[in-house]
Amino acid sequence: MNDLTGSPLARRAAITRMAAAAAAAALPLFAPAARAHTDKPHAPKKGPVVKEQKDWGIAGDAKAAKRSIEVGMADNMRFTPARIEVRQGETVKFVVRNTGKVMHEFVIGTKAENGKHAEMMVKFPNMEHDEPYMAHVPPGKTGEIVWTFNRAGEFEFACLIAGHYQGGMVGTIMVAPAGKA
Repeated sequence: MNDLTGSPLARRAAITRMAAAAAAAALPLFAPAARAHTDKPHAPKKGPVVKEQKDWGIAGDAKAAKRSIEVGMADNMRFTPARIEVRQGETVKFVVRNTGKVMHEFVIGTKAENGKHAEMMVKFPNMEHDEPYMAHVPPGKTGEIVWTFNRAGEFEFACLIAGHYQGGMVGTIMVAPAGKA
């Protein structure tokens, strides 16, 4: 039986239940983890970069970067180059240039971390980030990351904007063990 066709008291109770269900469904839209990704440049980071050891390295000092690597990002959902080789212990300055017409990002991580984060971005496409291993680059703009690869292995860089990762916007970073070419 439909509660909306019954007595006024039953109708009021049904409307209250529907309103409560709608409010509960909308709660994730206001969750703190789902902050806004915009096409506007992110504000410059204030203060020193927090250096937290990750499986793929740690934020680097610009003065320690002996090499700069340019990476192009485009609306065909590809990075150029798609493969980068560095040595363990090397600090690299990445200069990421968005030649497309939509926002892209350059996120360094493990395949597992990036995959998990990409799934979350599909659920919360407007989520904003502010980590030293991420650069959000508006169309026609350039971003930078300085990163120290203090662990050897195969890592990934990717655009985690909803649909971009799934569209193949992923590259590989090979970190050779210290002392090996």
